[in-house]
Amino acid sequence: MDFPGFIATAFARDKRHKPLLTRRRLAVFGATLVLAGLLIGVFERSGTEPGSDTSRTVDLAIPDRELTTPAPDEETSPVPAPVPDEEPWDSVTVRNGQTLDGIFRQEGFSIALLHRILALNDETAGLVKIRPGDVFEFRRGAEGELEVMRYPLDEARYLVVANRAEELQANILEREIIAEITETEGVIRSSLFLAGKAAGLSDAMIMKLANIFGWDIDFVLDIRQGDRFMLVYEKLYREGEFLRDGRILAATFINQGERFQAVWFEEGEVADYFAPDGRNMRKAFLRAPLNFSYISSNFNPQRRHPVLKTVRPHRGIDYRAPPGTPVYAAGDGTVTRSAYDRNNGHHVFIKHAGSIVTKYLHFTKRTVRKGQKVKQGQTIGTVGSTGLATGPHLHYEFVVNGVHRNPRTVPLPKVEPLKAELLKKFQAHAAPMLTQLSRMESASLYAEQN
Repeated sequence: MDFPGFIATAFARDKRHKPLLTRRRLAVFGATLVLAGLLIGVFERSGTEPGSDTSRTVDLAIPDRELTTPAPDEETSPVPAPVPDEEPWDSVTVRNGQTLDGIFRQEGFSIALLHRILALNDETAGLVKIRPGDVFEFRRGAEGELEVMRYPLDEARYLVVANRAEELQANILEREIIAEITETEGVIRSSLFLAGKAAGLSDAMIMKLANIFGWDIDFVLDIRQGDRFMLVYEKLYREGEFLRDGRILAATFINQGERFQAVWFEEGEVADYFAPDGRNMRKAFLRAPLNFSYISSNFNPQRRHPVLKTVRPHRGIDYRAPPGTPVYAAGDGTVTRSAYDRNNGHHVFIKHAGSIVTKYLHFTKRTVRKGQKVKQGQTIGTVGSTGLATGPHLHYEFVVNGVHRNPRTVPLPKVEPLKAELLKKFQAHAAPMLTQLSRMESASLYAEQN
């Protein structure tokens, strides 16, 4: 018998006869181990050449033993009990055309069990409406049977179905999401997109920033080299891992030397971005009702028509954009015309408050009907080249009291500002945010000058 085996055998034999070694016997046993170890070392060194430096790791088989509570006079450090690793989940990502029925068959679970799960409540009944990319996770019992299934209802909740002793139970499990407040800044050298990327912002956050100031700044035509931005925003973490960027809480944008600031404020039914003086950043109308590539033709009462070759007033702006680009209602209103004709192609007219009418021409398709109520930002059609058009674009007109106005320069009606007690609450909320933005701006300018 080798030496480690002898130790294990002796320790085990001693445990069978006397469960707890006395301190004296432990001391004697320990001394024996030390002496044996020294003898082994002497024997091993005798077979080693002088000057050689070899090391070897020997795995000793340590016998299992129960943890006992030491007597009060014994000095010892507490030994934490080992925590078993959590059993992993079997994960299945839904593919195109795949059903939950097919997933259960693939995993070896009975269809009868699936039908019982679907009948539990409204949440489980909704599992028949799964989509590609959804993820189901399973844990199995000792015999391979389904023990637990979970499915993310959204980014903050799991639907968990437990199968214990043939009894099914469904519960909603909340997933903790923590918001971390962070800040960043950027200077535009060529474009807002590149400056945002350099500042560590995602595409979605860059679009959020542009949307906040989109009523005051034309991010296609007004941006200049040297413009800068500062923003305070949320980073969301779920169960210790980064989930996504959250809301922009406050931001400054300096465009051609003019400073614009916005702070998010939420109180009762009010939830929007406001300027430091309580003015809503949102106007009653969008300056441009789509994300366009460039302006192919400006407002021009003396323009020569590119197709008819005659002087015909161009009473709107042509926004060049790829076919299929969504076009939005510039403001709240009612659709007075949604039709097709040879000149305008597919087109939509919307009547707004204040004797204002907006017109949208040359759609590929229309998504609203005559008489329909629409809200600002609602998709009403997609960019096309129907009618008298030389290429895919949106022709957009802004009419006030029957007179065509330049959509780029016409003063836009504003939304009612915060008043009285609500304004005081906003100012108290905004003060620390504006102080933080001011500090960031000063630090940024100082760093650039030095």
